[in-house]
Parts: sequence; C-alpha cells; structure tokens
Amino acid sequence: MMLHTVEWKVRLYLSEDDEGTTKARVVVNTGTTTLTGHGAARCNPADAEVPEIGDELAAGRAMHDLGQQLVSTAERDIKDLGAPATGRSPRPAAGWPV
Repeated sequence: MMLHTVEWKVRLYLSEDDEGTTKARVVVNTGTTTLTGHGAARCNPADAEVPEIGDELAAGRAMHDLGQQLVSTAERDIKDLGAPATGRSPRPAAGWPV
C-alpha cells in the first residue's frame, strides 16, 4: 500500500464594501496548481446587522465554488487519462427535496 501525504495552502480573504456586500475569495495552492473560488453575501437593509452571517455565507459560497472547481479538475484529469467512466449518478440538485 502506498501512503501519500501532501500539504495544500488555503487562504480565505473576506472584505466588505460600502454597500454592505461581503465578498470572499478562497485560494488553494497545491504546489503545481492554484485555483480561486469566489462568493458574496449582501445584507438586506431591513435585517439586523450581524457581520458574522455575511462572512459565513460569503466564505461558504467561495469554498463551494472552489470545491466544484476541484471536482471538475479531477474529472477532467481522469478523462484525459482515458480512464473508464465511474458510473456515478449525476450530482444531486442543491436544496431541500421536494
């Protein structure tokens, strides 16, 4: 059995503009590849101001974007190697089941 350990550097940047939009950028550096995910969250003016919620939403959306990029990169790499299809079913839709 081959053991494999690597370290990837991940940095998350959060900023808020004058209009109350929190923006997130998450960058992963694998040593050979750098990918960047983006996300944003905007507070409704009628809502109480709780900065942590905007940070959490924007960061989560940026990480979700990055995760999708990582999966797409892996799928493309598998295809480029000529590997057979995995037989996976399509990704489920986000949200609550109806």
